[in-house]
Order: sequence, then structure tokens, then C-alpha cells
Amino acid sequence: MNTTAARKETVIELTAKDLNSNGGVFCPSAKADMKLWNNHPRVYLDVAGSGSAKCPYCGTVYKLKEGEHFGSHH
Repeated sequence: MNTTAARKETVIELTAKDLNSNGGVFCPSAKADMKLWNNHPRVYLDVAGSGSAKCPYCGTVYKLKEGEHFGSHH
């Protein structure tokens, strides 16, 4: 029985300020309201590269809010 198909995908919208200096975030994240019992190994997700990234463990999607851009515009 495949129970992952019934699971709702969690999408976390981020601002550019939420990203670290490399343009990414770590999952699990406090922004995803993950509890200790459902944590997984910490993974780095590059959000700035494409505007979003999906955690390979839990499926949480981290994406930049509409109109947000990472990096300097000099």
C-alpha cells in the first residue's frame, strides 16, 4: 500500500532574507514546523538556483515568494 501518494505536499514560501549566504536553506526547518519525532537527516537545499527546491526526505518544497530575488543587483 502506497501511503505517500495521499500525503499533502507542504510548501514553505521564503523571502530572500530567509536564505543563507549561499542561497539555500536546510531541511528540516523550523519554518516547516517539524516536530522532533518526524525529523530526518539535515540536508542543504539550493533555492536561489531555480527559485525552489524539494527535500528528498520529506517532500517539503521551499520556494521564494513571488517577486523575491536572491543576490545583489548592482
